[in-house]
Amino acid sequence: MELVSLNCLASMSPPLNTKHSDPLFRSLRVTRFPASPPSRRRKGSKYEARAQALQLSGGIGSGSDGGSALEQLDIERGVCVPFRKYTPETVRSKVLESRGAILSLVGRGVEIVWNLGWYWSGLVYDFLVGRDEEVVPYRARQLRDLLVNLGPSFIKAGQVLANRPDIVREDYMNELCVLQDDVPPFSNQVAFQIIEEELGQPLEAVFSKISARTIAAASLGQVYRATLRATGEDVAIKVLRPQIEPIIYRDLFLFRTLASFLNGISLQKLGCNAELIVDEFGEKLLEELDYTLEARNIEDFLENFKGDPTVKIPRVYRQLSGSRVLVMEWIDGIRCTDPQAIREAGIDINGFLTVGVSAALRQLLEFGLFHGDPHPGNIFAMRDGRIAYVDFGNVAVLSQLNKQILIDAVVHAVNEDYVEMANDFTRLGFLAKGTDVSPIIPALEAIWQNSLGKGLSEFNFRSVTGKFNQLVYQYPIRIPERFSLVIRSLLTQEGICLTLEPNFKFLEVAYPYVAKRLLTDPNPALRERLIQVLFKDGSFQWKRLENLIVLAKENVVKMSSTPALQVKNTHNSRELQIARKLDLTDTIKDGARLVLVDEGIRKQLILALTEDSQLHIQELVDVYRLVEDQIDIPSVAIQIVQGLPSVVRDAMLSWTRAVLSES
Repeated sequence: MELVSLNCLASMSPPLNTKHSDPLFRSLRVTRFPASPPSRRRKGSKYEARAQALQLSGGIGSGSDGGSALEQLDIERGVCVPFRKYTPETVRSKVLESRGAILSLVGRGVEIVWNLGWYWSGLVYDFLVGRDEEVVPYRARQLRDLLVNLGPSFIKAGQVLANRPDIVREDYMNELCVLQDDVPPFSNQVAFQIIEEELGQPLEAVFSKISARTIAAASLGQVYRATLRATGEDVAIKVLRPQIEPIIYRDLFLFRTLASFLNGISLQKLGCNAELIVDEFGEKLLEELDYTLEARNIEDFLENFKGDPTVKIPRVYRQLSGSRVLVMEWIDGIRCTDPQAIREAGIDINGFLTVGVSAALRQLLEFGLFHGDPHPGNIFAMRDGRIAYVDFGNVAVLSQLNKQILIDAVVHAVNEDYVEMANDFTRLGFLAKGTDVSPIIPALEAIWQNSLGKGLSEFNFRSVTGKFNQLVYQYPIRIPERFSLVIRSLLTQEGICLTLEPNFKFLEVAYPYVAKRLLTDPNPALRERLIQVLFKDGSFQWKRLENLIVLAKENVVKMSSTPALQVKNTHNSRELQIARKLDLTDTIKDGARLVLVDEGIRKQLILALTEDSQLHIQELVDVYRLVEDQIDIPSVAIQIVQGLPSVVRDAMLSWTRAVLSES
């Protein structure tokens, strides 16, 4: 790595001016848009409550005005965002208030319409002469090149379309998947000037060294490596591309104007307005332009993975960061684009991949805050076996309600309840409210049965996604932006797993994790899902319970044997010891309480033990043998006895309610 001493750099170039003469630039520099507070990511927040209240009161129609489209998104997500960087009104005012706005819009509009119109005319010609299918690969490459030439907004749009089978057919999606965000870097002098403006002091006062060349350059910004003068720590400096905001705002204004003419087609094909799709895209894109939001994302990830010795999240230097500059801890790891280097470093590949899959599932199902762009360049293997993430500009939030529905979908898949699986699609926003799901049910059943037909070891997300893409293209299904990120995240991480270890089975790690969550998580919603899994058509599924315990124990064994958990003398030693066993204490206590308090569960359990006119003692013995080495029976018994007063109280209340209801 070539580093330049900033003392030398200062003598080589004139001092950088910390003021900027352009009034538009200066106004953008000063304006700070408040982000959503952390509470929007907490389960049961007041924003979720307000969204649910809106939903109960009838919700919002699919009107074309910006407010209703955004409120519709909030209802789908289960959250209400009190402060937004993006609204259609904000975009319109930003664009129209600038000097020469009309000329700029007309010029850019002509450029876009000319390029897209020329491309569209080629597609029409192909169709008329009957060669539309044979030239698809060529036209797909042509579209990719066109988006690159039209600039950063279109590059980002292309990356989104690469994960939207509801909008783009699969062969075009495959080409857009390789759409690169790499562009030539802007000059160091401009970048260093932006850094100094954000710091409010010269570079050499803060950094002793900074790389002479960018480490990475993309359409929205670029990254340098530097050394802090005060501590000697290596850091990464992310700098926003100059004058990028006016360009993005202008393009978003034009996107939404064009979308207003496509609402009829979009409602017919996707069940929603085209403007809503633009709003989803614009909201995420403008979030990426504000590095204070990315800093907050990093801090949220740090909080979520606090105490987890298998995951590394870089620390952010808040006092050195601003809306256009982000200073983070330098991650000294091995990129997942270099599997050979990972092996040469002596890292256990299977252990590392197990850690990675578990971290991804925790983000999705436990935290509801997940990395939206985990491509190989954003994931590192640390030499001690940990997984490290960088680039948190693109993250997505799932509400508690969305997480519960996802787990519902898993439960319905396990129970092969395809009617409820189809209803889950409506609840998650894939289908418009009131859509007849009956035609989709047989298709869902065919996809799932075919995918599991070869067994768990042969299952892969890419094949399922390919079949699902065909389903999406046939029915009025819209993939909400946050779930397109989920799909992309899972596919990308499965791809990384297969690159590093071709025989790695993603689901063989994912299933044990889900089993452990169902068995051990004290969340009442998950307890309810566990009961749904264990009882099918009124019968207790003994074999399913045994399988869940075996899978959960497998997760514990895999996680406890990863190199990252072999660290000694850490402050997490107590937690690590606990993690080496399947802790079912809370589950047993809750189960005992449920049997005593809930008459319905009590009856079902008695029926399960006496099914087919015989006592199922052997099944109980088999279950006990699976867990006897995992639990401390005397300790659990003491805790159950200690909780008896509250259990008796709940049982009495339940009995009283039953008596009163009968009278």
